[in-house]
Amino acid sequence: MTETGSCRVAIIGAGNMAREHARAFASVPGVALAGIHSRTRSRAESLAKEFGIAGVYDSVSELYERTRANLVVVTVFETAMNSVSKTCFAFPWKILLEKPPGYYLEDALDIRSAALENHCTVFVGLNRRFFSSTRAALSDLATCEGARFVHVQDQQSLAQATSLGHPSEVVANWMYANSIHVIDYLRVFGRGNIQSVTPVLRWDPVNPQVVVAKVQFDSGDIGLYEGIWKGPGPWAVAVTTPGKRWELRPLEQGAYQLWGERRLHAVEVDTWDRDFKPGFRLQAEAAAAAALGQPSEIPSLDDAIETMRLVHAIFHQ
Repeated sequence: MTETGSCRVAIIGAGNMAREHARAFASVPGVALAGIHSRTRSRAESLAKEFGIAGVYDSVSELYERTRANLVVVTVFETAMNSVSKTCFAFPWKILLEKPPGYYLEDALDIRSAALENHCTVFVGLNRRFFSSTRAALSDLATCEGARFVHVQDQQSLAQATSLGHPSEVVANWMYANSIHVIDYLRVFGRGNIQSVTPVLRWDPVNPQVVVAKVQFDSGDIGLYEGIWKGPGPWAVAVTTPGKRWELRPLEQGAYQLWGERRLHAVEVDTWDRDFKPGFRLQAEAAAAAALGQPSEIPSLDDAIETMRLVHAIFHQ
């Protein structure tokens, strides 16, 4: 960032995710929270008061016209993402969509088509890429020789998703709405392009239990997705090379094991991942930089859709 207020950020939505984004962006030097819009104005007014957001507006068009924001952060329910994002595409700001960008693959592809038609630059908040644990593992593994075996463990429950009040169409596509959080790690740690996805234990939507799939990369790396859909299990990632193994369990905590040892060496969690929703502070900085045309690692919509294609291949081929 260059000077105070050089990146003007607007927010759509006023739920828990909007609040976490507001907290993160408000702490980035050079960022000004310029405005917020939500279908529930009282909640938007509450967030505006809490974080010093400059204005509360009654429509997306008013939000843009009154703020001229460089970046708009869209934090709406999965089923509303298509219509809200397309409304945003009418204006020349950069756009950060909360994940998933569409509640199933075809929905995301429709959003992408509209973005291309309107020449929009769209990012997606894959915040686990910005965990200090993820970044420490990536940095260290870059020095390790040999192929990688990436083992991703997922645990989901359609009954729990339903009990939390998610719409039936979102529950039916819960692998996109929630498993994307961990399946993205296969692409984060697996190098090169995906050559093939081979089901080992197939998805059964009538009686979901265990799903296992092998992912082959053209680099020689191999990934394994293991999803427990009826029973206890962790969210965890392990990356094994001939000389070193990294483990993220929980995902926010990284540790490594050396060849010939039995113990794990824990890596300290960055203070940003303690003080903010993990990954959000660094992600906010990256998104603000990208909005100003500066170098950034913020994932694009195309990048996120590639992970959704992987989700589709694991569950629906």
